[in-house]
Amino acid sequence: MKDSTRAIRFLESLGIPEGPKAGQAVKLAPFQKQFVKGALADGINVACLSIGRGNAKTALSAGIALGAVMGNWDRQPRRETLIAARTRDQARIAFDFMVGFIRSLPEDEQKAFTIRRSPRLEIEYEGDGGGHFVRAIAADGKTALGSAPTLVLMDERGHWQADQGDALEHALLSGLGKRGGRALIISTSAADDAHPFSVWMDDDQPGVYRQEHRPAPGLPADDLASLKIANPGAAYGIGSSLEWLQGQARRAIARGGSTLTSFRLYNRNERVSGETRDVLLTVDEWMACEADAMPPREGACVIGIDLGGSASMTAAAFYWPESGRLEALGTFPGKPGLQDRGQSDGVGDRYAQMRDRGELSTLGDKTVPVAAWLTKVMDHVAGEPIGALVMDRYKQAELSEAIDRAGIRAPLVWRGQGFRDGGEDAERFRRAVFDGRVRTSPSLLLRSAFADTVCLRDPANNIKIAKARSTGRIDAASATVLSVAEGIRQTARPRNKGGRILWA
Repeated sequence: MKDSTRAIRFLESLGIPEGPKAGQAVKLAPFQKQFVKGALADGINVACLSIGRGNAKTALSAGIALGAVMGNWDRQPRRETLIAARTRDQARIAFDFMVGFIRSLPEDEQKAFTIRRSPRLEIEYEGDGGGHFVRAIAADGKTALGSAPTLVLMDERGHWQADQGDALEHALLSGLGKRGGRALIISTSAADDAHPFSVWMDDDQPGVYRQEHRPAPGLPADDLASLKIANPGAAYGIGSSLEWLQGQARRAIARGGSTLTSFRLYNRNERVSGETRDVLLTVDEWMACEADAMPPREGACVIGIDLGGSASMTAAAFYWPESGRLEALGTFPGKPGLQDRGQSDGVGDRYAQMRDRGELSTLGDKTVPVAAWLTKVMDHVAGEPIGALVMDRYKQAELSEAIDRAGIRAPLVWRGQGFRDGGEDAERFRRAVFDGRVRTSPSLLLRSAFADTVCLRDPANNIKIAKARSTGRIDAASATVLSVAEGIRQTARPRNKGGRILWA
């Protein structure tokens, strides 16, 4: 008999420990059986499940862990199962599910278990020769060093702290290799493609089973078909009902901001930032700017310039205030290459994807040559009237010299990046977005930049933009804010309709 068949029979012999159906026998939904079959298939040592919150992924994994420690399909002596989570309280959720399942077993089998909650969460199973343990640990790699588990459950891996989470994952996986163990990695989606859990889900690797319930991006939050994709348990009475999910979606849409972002991340299982700081724009606000049919290049173009250094990106944004058209280009130095730079910045192959889409290029060696780059920028809008070049006054000397060398003749506008100029520009940009005066084609460069852009506030409630993470590249967002804000200022100025009167 296959291990997965034994596991399914064992799981459906248990009783539901809590909720409206508490006390009833477990009945696995098709997506749960699919995961059990995939996770326990021959040759699989890591099984990953990404699904919306409330679809019993932790309960399912806890049932598998209980069956493993009892030896239903793994007959190794002295079996050890580790439940790892971001915090001890999070690990306790899976631990408590296991305890609830134990209480649904026949009384003679329950006697074989010893449950300890202090000094740490631990279950000892004395049947089948004894010496079998389940332990719950928090996301600290040092707690897992020296262990040799036969099964590891990593709960909500997509939301572990970066450094400690990676250290714990490495420690657990290296320990599994000692005894040919398996890992169950379960979570709602991580915030971006570069997160280690996203990499697990995206990369096809030998010995890894992947099951992801994630709808296509950009759909309305209350779209019923995509809610079913992210929450397959709803059709089988598992977790939240579809009516409740749609109601919550509409409430989130009405509130907007972090409420809508959190709903997309946790309930729709989308890869969007769960950043709760004051973001410049939420993902839905920015997605509203993207259009398949772009407005024409009409009127004068305002160019925003954000000059980077050797590590950061250099970016230009092109905005036509009369039509609302927005374009953006980014440039990195040639060394290191885009793949290596993406790995060091924690975004994987995102820079290479931007290059393939024509949104990002390389120029120069260790730094971007400013004069040559400005020439390339002006070539992008050759033949178009230029309303202004808008730049950060912090690098005024360097940019002025490069403008002279490139022979550029256009109005120059210098802006600060502090709370005074930066606050005005950010608010004008937001207002233009909310009024529907910014239209751009789908751009991975701009999506990535705005996902990393947050606002800092001073005691007087003035704002300026900043990075959400140290390796975030917000240069394209900074250039966009400069160009759009200046374009809005230009259109707001009264136009001279006639001649002047000279008083003698």
